[in-house]
Amino acid sequence: MKKSTWIIIGIIAGIVLIAGAFTAGAVVGNLFLPRMDLSSLPAVQLPAALPESSQGTDAGQNLSTEELFGPFWEAWDIVHEQYIDQPVNDTTLMRGAISGMLDSLGDQHTSYMDPDQYMQANIPINGEYEGIGAWVDTETEYLTIISPMPGSPAESAGLQPGDQVIKIDGEDMTGLDGSLVIRKILGPAGSTVVLTILREGESAPFDVTIIRAKITVPSVESRLIDDQLAYVKISTFGGETRGELRDQLSELLKSEPAGLIVDLRNNGGGYLQTAVEVASEFISEGIVLYEDYGSDQDLEEYPALKGGLATEIPLVLLVNGGSASASEIVAGAIQDTERGPLVGATTFGKGSVQNWIPLSNNQGAVRVTVARWLTPNKRQIHEIGLDPDYPVEYTEEDYRNGLDPQLDKAIEVLGELIEEEKGK
Repeated sequence: MKKSTWIIIGIIAGIVLIAGAFTAGAVVGNLFLPRMDLSSLPAVQLPAALPESSQGTDAGQNLSTEELFGPFWEAWDIVHEQYIDQPVNDTTLMRGAISGMLDSLGDQHTSYMDPDQYMQANIPINGEYEGIGAWVDTETEYLTIISPMPGSPAESAGLQPGDQVIKIDGEDMTGLDGSLVIRKILGPAGSTVVLTILREGESAPFDVTIIRAKITVPSVESRLIDDQLAYVKISTFGGETRGELRDQLSELLKSEPAGLIVDLRNNGGGYLQTAVEVASEFISEGIVLYEDYGSDQDLEEYPALKGGLATEIPLVLLVNGGSASASEIVAGAIQDTERGPLVGATTFGKGSVQNWIPLSNNQGAVRVTVARWLTPNKRQIHEIGLDPDYPVEYTEEDYRNGLDPQLDKAIEVLGELIEEEKGK
């Protein structure tokens, strides 16, 4: 991979409950920015309007580093000397400064991740942690269960999508940040946690006792449908995904299925290289994607790798609005090469590539957009997405009734492809 330690494309649809210890400390002054002695500077009355020379995107280009960061350190000292609630937290100030700097670029995918966020974002990629085993949403009023993982303590305890965690071990979670709620749920395998759950349709909250365990997050699951169709669901594009996929494809193909359904719904992405590897299991040759690094550089080609296990079998791909980034690379490659049709809903539309660069002293990571990728036909999908060949709605009512019209349509379309193959 080029340009950084890790190149990761993707957003995580949910956050996994994880455990981790972090070392904190203020490192801005010593590590990143030169510190100025501002004690001798005279007080300055700001003008009503900035002079013309200081406005515009080129402002500050000719300043030395010390001059450029003079206002930063002046503001730093003012906060420490005059802010009403002392002492201030230097680590929080430092992280806020990094966040503000990256936010000013105006790119939603370039951002700072604090140590908690960085660890949480990597768990689906790394694939193992200790906890209760659930995908959660931290952006709601209370920490909300997206779904329990198959075979997890959360599933065994009966947690359901939409469950809200309002208390943990009797402690009220009202107003508490979601990342802090996660920390309270986490703990070593074998220990117990009591969650007070608010569930729609229940007259009152109730307690659920869960014994924590070591959780392994599978990236690939598979089965046979009606003994004749192979079905593979890929949940993320992690470091072990290619091996898991090849193992399960090998086992499925022993049954000589007539066709294959690959389910990428709600797969938020992962490693770029893994996306190329996964696509190569279904595409025998040609380009999987192009990368555009801008600055008049030539497009970088990512060709399909040789040795794919399922390059000939009739294929249908399932996608939806939760299929993003690495999922869209695979879907775009399969659609553009006419390897198989897409069934479901328009994908998320994330066509950019990020470097995730860990910062020193366990201070989180900086995520920076370094490129945009294009499909084999050089389509730009960023903020557009991929439209399925067969659009199918999947409603909340379908979910509650245990129905999956998108999968049903995929089976129907695959059946038609199999019949066409037989007629050749």
